[in-house]
Amino acid sequence: MEIVWEVFFLLQANFIVCISAQQNSPKIHEGWWAYKEVVQGSFVPVPSFWGLVNSAWNLCSVGKRQSPVNIETSHMIFDPFLTPLRINTGGRKVSGTMYNTGRHVSLRLDKEHLVNISGGPMTYSHRLEEIRLHFGSEDSQGSEHLLNGQAFSGEVQLIHYNHELYTNVTEAAKSPNGLVVVSIFIKVSDSSNPFLNRMLNRDTITRITYKNDAYLLQGLNIEELYPETSSFITYDGSMTIPPCYETASWIIMNKPVYITRMQMHSLRLLSQNQPSQIFLSMSDNFRPVQPLNNRCIRTNINFSLQGKDCPNNRAQKLQYRVNEWLLK
Repeated sequence: MEIVWEVFFLLQANFIVCISAQQNSPKIHEGWWAYKEVVQGSFVPVPSFWGLVNSAWNLCSVGKRQSPVNIETSHMIFDPFLTPLRINTGGRKVSGTMYNTGRHVSLRLDKEHLVNISGGPMTYSHRLEEIRLHFGSEDSQGSEHLLNGQAFSGEVQLIHYNHELYTNVTEAAKSPNGLVVVSIFIKVSDSSNPFLNRMLNRDTITRITYKNDAYLLQGLNIEELYPETSSFITYDGSMTIPPCYETASWIIMNKPVYITRMQMHSLRLLSQNQPSQIFLSMSDNFRPVQPLNNRCIRTNINFSLQGKDCPNNRAQKLQYRVNEWLLK
């Protein structure tokens, strides 16, 4: 009888060790996160748990330069040295594959026609790697960044990496001066941005209804996505998904882009899951805002100027005036 119990305890110990090893496996942890709680099934960590379930993601919990943030426009600093953004497409249109990743609508450009960006707060040229969409289950939420506590219906994020210092986005994401993310707020209107219209028209968006679906888009003009490139807000932060590396400079454009109500409805019909699983809308795929922790938020939007310097000693605090498009 003692031999039987010894065998049982040995088997039980091996089982526990096996489970523990699986739970600490980088392959399991790499994609083991979510924006919202799963309706049924096993636990998947939501944003408040990201930094607790994997030591490689600890910046998500303890980092001091995390994104997104709530931008208090009364605290912005005017920086006259922020030049307009320069987008270099080589005069050519681009192609890319649009994916349903289960968390985002993601457009990843092919490598034939490269798009580079410079100017603004950038010292180096950065190359566009991915365009990612965040959106809400209702029009009053969806953007990751807030302006004076106000959310927008969605947010387009153009993720660029420093191709002058690093060979790819994976290396750049872990490294200083690695990433630049251009953010453009989305508002619902009667008309649609021409670039987003290519992504969100019914014939296209229905091709990526379920997780892992993909669809090739050709003949895209990146410049059509930008409402304008001269005015923006910028600050130093992090990526908004695990592992939350603090290597990103954010550029938030002064004007939003628009999509139609039908296109927003089509986004909300995208599933986080595969066809064989329960439907769960991809909407509300945003991380809550993080503490600013005395970071300086700069802008080249020239309001009345007066007052104290930014820590870089070259920018002036502005007398706040409501930016016109916030009221539209």
